[in-house]
Amino acid sequence: MERREEEKKSRVVKIGSEASWESYVSQATNQGSPIVVHFTASWCMPSVAMNPFFEELAYTFQDVLFLAVDVDEVKEVATKYEVKAMPTFLLMKEGAQVDKLVGANPDEIKRRIEALVQSYQVYLA
Repeated sequence: MERREEEKKSRVVKIGSEASWESYVSQATNQGSPIVVHFTASWCMPSVAMNPFFEELAYTFQDVLFLAVDVDEVKEVATKYEVKAMPTFLLMKEGAQVDKLVGANPDEIKRRIEALVQSYQVYLA
């Protein structure tokens, strides 16, 4: 019997180091792509619960780079952006932070991503 239910390849890039962070942010900035970052921790249940939704957003917004940063693994990046609670979502444009949302609020994060994407479409028009 052929197995038809293939697991989708993740569109969320898991950042494992500060160098990896710098590389992805630089690449997205050079390509003119907005970035959405999920600062997470394996021990934080609200953060873990947001993972499937964040993955869904990554499939919905194909022109956006979605990054996941575990605050315990990449402390330097979390400290740089003053992440003090999880989950924290950071929205970036041209390599700079333009918005930050603390807490597991799916509707609000989606609304803010839509606004970020809209600002790019206006910017590129």
